[in-house]
Amino acid sequence: MHGSPDEHILERLLEDNAQLADHNREHFDAHGVTAFNFMSAPGAGKTLLLAATINALRDDYGCLVIEGDMVGELDADRLRELDIPAVQIGTGRSCHLDARMVARVLHEQPLAGTDLVFIENVGNLVCPAEFPLGEHLRVVALSVTEGDDKPFKYPVIFHRCDAVVFTKCDLLPYVDFQSERARRFISAVNPEARVFELSALSGQGLSEWTGWIRERAGLNRGRPAGQRQGAGHVHLAAG
Repeated sequence: MHGSPDEHILERLLEDNAQLADHNREHFDAHGVTAFNFMSAPGAGKTLLLAATINALRDDYGCLVIEGDMVGELDADRLRELDIPAVQIGTGRSCHLDARMVARVLHEQPLAGTDLVFIENVGNLVCPAEFPLGEHLRVVALSVTEGDDKPFKYPVIFHRCDAVVFTKCDLLPYVDFQSERARRFISAVNPEARVFELSALSGQGLSEWTGWIRERAGLNRGRPAGQRQGAGHVHLAAG
């Protein structure tokens, strides 16, 4: 059975995005950069997580944030106030970043002295999963205030990630979030994903989390360009 015209258009769009994502990854590799794509629902605390993460790493790594929002630069400005380099991408009506948007930044932004690039995607648990950006690693932030059933309700984004960070864990005594239940849901769709429990405010779990980033960045540095984590691996829509 032949697909509908809309399905063919979507397939072509995803193929074009995947090809440009490969180009972005080659650009990162050529500059010795490890790139992370941070995804979550709105309000999960990605920006605060990034600030705490970079503050813990900045003595040893040059860091850059590519900030994606539909409008405004509020999150980018929050990072800049902390002396964290941040480049803003305004997506307009688009509910996610795509490889083309990131490519424009990469060809305008010097990466000399940069070791880690953190891409903060638009807050959305659906659309970003289908659009790789050229990142080496994908991270999903899940706030404990959202509920522990999100990995069950939104399996695609959790299936296609390398790590899940439970954020705002300082609020666990006050919300109905069962960490073990959330972990079971994650394991059911992605048994290889690393799970971290963290509070960016208190610092709980931060050293384990940043240790993982150091480990992954170190592994990536040790591989030739084109053979680094995720190189040549394309995420396409299921079905």
